[in-house]
Amino acid sequence: MSDPSAHPLPPGPAAAVTPVPAAQPTQPARTGGPLVWWRRRSLRFRLTATATAVLALALAVSAYVFVVVLGESLIRNIDDQVHQRGREIVALSDAGRLPDPVTSVNDTIVQVLGPDGRIVDATSDTDRLVPLLPARAREAAVRTGAPQFVDGRPYALPGPLRVRVLSADHGVTVIVARSFAEVESSLATTGHVLAAGMPLLLALLAAASWLVIGRTLRPITLLRRGAAAVGGTARSRRLPVPEARDEVHALATTLNDMLGRLEEAEARQRALVSDAAHELRSPLASIRLQLEVALSHPEGQDWNETAEGVLEDTLRLSRLAEDLLALARLDEGRLSRREPVDLGDLARRAAERYDLGLDLRSGLGSGLDSGLDSGLGSGLAPGPPPVVLGDALDLRRVLTNLVDNALRHAASAVRIGVRTGGAAGPGVAELTVTDDGPGIPPEDRERVFDRFTRLDDARSRDDGGAGLGLAIVRTTVEAHGGTVHLEDASPGLRAVVRLPLAP
Repeated sequence: MSDPSAHPLPPGPAAAVTPVPAAQPTQPARTGGPLVWWRRRSLRFRLTATATAVLALALAVSAYVFVVVLGESLIRNIDDQVHQRGREIVALSDAGRLPDPVTSVNDTIVQVLGPDGRIVDATSDTDRLVPLLPARAREAAVRTGAPQFVDGRPYALPGPLRVRVLSADHGVTVIVARSFAEVESSLATTGHVLAAGMPLLLALLAAASWLVIGRTLRPITLLRRGAAAVGGTARSRRLPVPEARDEVHALATTLNDMLGRLEEAEARQRALVSDAAHELRSPLASIRLQLEVALSHPEGQDWNETAEGVLEDTLRLSRLAEDLLALARLDEGRLSRREPVDLGDLARRAAERYDLGLDLRSGLGSGLDSGLDSGLGSGLAPGPPPVVLGDALDLRRVLTNLVDNALRHAASAVRIGVRTGGAAGPGVAELTVTDDGPGIPPEDRERVFDRFTRLDDARSRDDGGAGLGLAIVRTTVEAHGGTVHLEDASPGLRAVVRLPLAP
């Protein structure tokens, strides 16, 4: 019968009991293996550990090779001594001048055996009854001529022996041996010295590596601290540059150049925001003033005139906003699209829209004739068409801005020109806009491409615009991989845009 106590039941009617699953042992969360641990160590630690491991391996291999080479050298020295002494004994035996007992030289043991295998002569430090090698071993040693090890303890000799057997005349056999105990002791002492000295040497090398690597990484630490100190309140601060002309020096120089470019970009951005705020304040103030006057004196106000004034200022705001958006997009160095654009067609349409002179040439054509003030010039001469890759809308804006600027300063004529080759060079299309106005001094011809730049402070903002036209021209042309500059047209000024031709 089963033990009732093994299955205890509660009193009362039987009820279904749901078994409770045994608790599963929780597995500890994996924190990563040795590779993860290794990656989390500092660079200095990893370099030192790697260098120490390599040094340890190199020292171990060097010690092993040293001991092996030393042992072979000592064995070879013993074999040479034993062989030389054996030949001397053979010569004395053949000449019948062998002394009894044989003299021991350099602790060499000698046994001379007669034809019957008995010892007839020997050194005083060896057995004169039992040969060091039995008969078969002696025959094999004489046949091979190779030395061999023999245990010397059965012969009351210390340690192993290095033995060599030579054959003399009249059936005489010479056994020459020397103790190997000194060599074993030397090798053991060398091994103990290496085993005790290698860890100390390795520790010294590891400490030296730690200091040298720390010294080497110090410029990087200084760079990190310098970079951490560069913030919003230290924009002009630069990273320390080490004196050594190494990779860290090149890195620091590159980072400082990057900081310089960022500082210049930030300065340009701040200047743009400041100038934009200044430009926006003028039309907004004008709109506010007109509306306040109109509301203060509604009975005598010409509302149509007020609406026209507000509309004019609103259009100025709209143009300024469009120019700022165009500059923001172009500052990113990207184009909305990249498609073939015929500069000749753009120039022809602009000339028709503004009723200007047009000069289309190719190759080494002559310069532009600025005396013509209207009508279309000659057609495009034979040569590569002035087709470039880019955004047609952006290039049209370039031409419009140049023409507007020329019309603003021209005395009587503005002329558009397009050509390929010539001074522009092969594979380049040249677009020019020439006026016969007063021109610009050479020292100011680069400054006018800066944003919000006006050379004539007395000129009204209504006539002169916001000073973004030429800045948009240069930014757009550079985004298309081209260049733009101003040159003297005698009289007047010529804007020259050069763009790479489409393949």
